[in-house]
Amino acid sequence: MANNTKNLVKALFQTKAIRVCPSDSPFWYTSGKIGPYYINTHFLYGSEDKANALLKIIDAAAANKDQCSEIVAAQVMENYSQDPVYKSCMDTLLETIQKTIPVDSIDYISGGERRDWFFSLVASKLLNKPHITIFKDLDARIFYGGKTEKVASLKGARVLHIADLITSASSYERAWVPVIQKAMGNFKASFVIIDRMQGGHELLESMGVASHALVRIDRSVFREACDKQYINSAQYDMIIQYMNDPDGFMKGFFTERPEFIENALKGDEKTAKRARLCIESGFCEI
Repeated sequence: MANNTKNLVKALFQTKAIRVCPSDSPFWYTSGKIGPYYINTHFLYGSEDKANALLKIIDAAAANKDQCSEIVAAQVMENYSQDPVYKSCMDTLLETIQKTIPVDSIDYISGGERRDWFFSLVASKLLNKPHITIFKDLDARIFYGGKTEKVASLKGARVLHIADLITSASSYERAWVPVIQKAMGNFKASFVIIDRMQGGHELLESMGVASHALVRIDRSVFREACDKQYINSAQYDMIIQYMNDPDGFMKGFFTERPEFIENALKGDEKTAKRARLCIESGFCEI
């Protein structure tokens, strides 16, 4: 594992961008399934508190699309100059992009609402490329040199999309790629901080989009974390079991600890809702 990647893995665990549960208490996911870790890549902004504060700024700024990019760009550039964890992450991203993709082959950097903007706006500034700010409603603005204009025709311009995370690439398929293509742009490549390796890379490749990532979530990431004592051996073993067979891990856990879902059903509303979904979806029986 290269030094830059090792430093990034260290930052992922130190900022709790990757959070691993105790070996006897997996996390509930929104799908109604359970698993051993959460990933919140935007915590690389420096901390969970700082990331959540920026999300609030983004939510307020997004109400005015013509000013949104400028407001958020000012925030992330200021943090880039002050926070060593975030700066290291961004410098690693930029260095890797420049080694992987000829910068002259890219005309625009794009990022989608909201968490992509943590990374895409700084990259566009430092690579001196106009930024295409894509909103959830599929509207988009071009931001460059302190000026913002609505996206019209990109006239075949080549676009690199930068995102925090890719899982199944559903946001790309539903929103980011169609927005660029509708504007007659060439959605040439994607670069993410983390690839969860859940099919997104393959989907993008099938769409003709080159897919790149700083970190791919595989065994080596958690082996490094265990070796560095960011997690313990019991947590590592649980993660490997989950990676080998996510559904088998879940069913085995419920069989061994039936009280887990019973307690979840009696817990707070968010947890109880996910436990009910688990049962309704046939992921477990009680």
